[in-house]
Amino acid sequence: MTDRRRWPFDGTTALADLRGRVDAARFVPGDPAQVIVPVTGLRATPGGALDRELLFGEPVTRIADHGAWTFLRCTLDGYVGYAETPALGDLRSSTHLVTARQSHLYAGPGLKTGARHTLSFGSRLQVTGEDDGYAATPDGWVPMRHLTPLGSLPRDPAAMAERFLGTPYLWGGNSGSGIDCSGLVQLAFLACGLPCPRDSDMQEVEVGTALPADAALRRGDLVFWSRHVGMLLDPVTVIHANAWHMAVAAEPLAEAEARILAREFGPVTARRRP
Repeated sequence: MTDRRRWPFDGTTALADLRGRVDAARFVPGDPAQVIVPVTGLRATPGGALDRELLFGEPVTRIADHGAWTFLRCTLDGYVGYAETPALGDLRSSTHLVTARQSHLYAGPGLKTGARHTLSFGSRLQVTGEDDGYAATPDGWVPMRHLTPLGSLPRDPAAMAERFLGTPYLWGGNSGSGIDCSGLVQLAFLACGLPCPRDSDMQEVEVGTALPADAALRRGDLVFWSRHVGMLLDPVTVIHANAWHMAVAAEPLAEAEARILAREFGPVTARRRP
């Protein structure tokens, strides 16, 4: 059975790699593009429910033009869906990742030049130069201290997750303005150059290796419930975006397990080590 979240076929047009697997009117190679707005939604149908968010500079493959909406596949995790067409533009090579929870794109190399946009953690930029601590990009200037070169990404996903502490909970959110449990895990992993699917059911199967129930836990391990995931900061502390706090919060794992068992998703279903 196919999973529509990663099935690049809109009912009429399919990516060429599905040839022979689906009855499509058209097969296309796809058109490389990227997101050119700070954040935009990826939706199951045009104007429909939010699956996840796409961030500035995120690479995608355009599959089919539906006027105001474009059917596409995300390069980073293979997710497919519909994004607003004006949010997409020509693909540029990226050199740096925003690794501050949020940053600003300025008109010039200085904090008084005026902020044009707010950029989220995970945004991808092409840096072409530097002046007075600001990175020059084709779209404006960003503080260098908010950026990390893609060639020297950090190695601790838990440290990346900690940067989101206090961020409001948002179902389908993938940004520093709002994020959900699996979005937090995905952004933390991608910031360390580690592949990670978008949703917790995918992460529970595809990320790392399963741990036995009696295994000693450590920083960076993932704990799963039905439809929920958290990451360990140490053997007894979990960080997760959750609807109880309506924010990204760190709390004792035992307290989270007891509350989630009683009020939300039931018992822990898996533990995995990246």
